[in-house]
Amino acid sequence: MAMGLLTVSAQSASAPSDALQAAYKLGTGDKLHISVYGQTELNGEYNVDATGNVQLPLVGEVPAAGLTVAEFQKALATKLSDGYFVNPNVSVDVVNYRPFYIMGQVAKPGEYPYVNGMSILTAVALAGGYTSRADESEAYLRRNGSSKEAQVPADETTKVLPGDIVRISERYF
Repeated sequence: MAMGLLTVSAQSASAPSDALQAAYKLGTGDKLHISVYGQTELNGEYNVDATGNVQLPLVGEVPAAGLTVAEFQKALATKLSDGYFVNPNVSVDVVNYRPFYIMGQVAKPGEYPYVNGMSILTAVALAGGYTSRADESEAYLRRNGSSKEAQVPADETTKVLPGDIVRISERYF
């Protein structure tokens, strides 16, 4: 299987800045807490479903995938104000981020829950550590469902984000 390879510096794949965290795009598997001031029947936790939507009482499907939390909050307020409420005060927070995936030369490849501040090393630790054949100096990272991998250092400087796919390659010596 041929995969695109994109080499990036550790800087671009490192710790997310406040701007990057504010620009986090919602996706399938994210769990949101939604509050509408004065409307307790709408308050609760909702999942972004497989189609990228959130199902809500009254308004039905609201597209969420690919939107930031602020954009989704605005879209929901607009939908609620369209015949339901006057100037609804809506608050949206991410309760659980979608999982990340790790594969390749780790003891237990698979899907794992995302933890804030996660690095490549913590991802490897969650997956049971490296195998004896792993290349421990570098990893390959696919971000946001991209088809291209970025070669990154396998250390604390490379942060893993929700939905990322981490691949640990085999060493050849």
